[in-house]
Amino acid sequence: MQENENKKIITAAAGKVLKELRGAKSNYLLGAEYEISTSLLNHIERGIKDPQLTTVFKLSEALGVRPWEFVKKIEENLPEDFSLIEN
Repeated sequence: MQENENKKIITAAAGKVLKELRGAKSNYLLGAEYEISTSLLNHIERGIKDPQLTTVFKLSEALGVRPWEFVKKIEENLPEDFSLIEN
């Protein structure tokens, strides 16, 4: 059960980062310019969909950041004591 909660925390952080990085550009425009489904973008932003690694790379390119920067920003939005491994 904890695994599902942790996944929700990560997907919410990813959504927050996506929204922050895209700025004023709409999901429709971002999706149209970079051939990314608007539905997928909306689901990621709302924390419903966990982006695949290939999607992280594509989003990073579209948003003008390196993939590691995108992931680092996600990590920075996680709780300080966050861990996927239960102790």
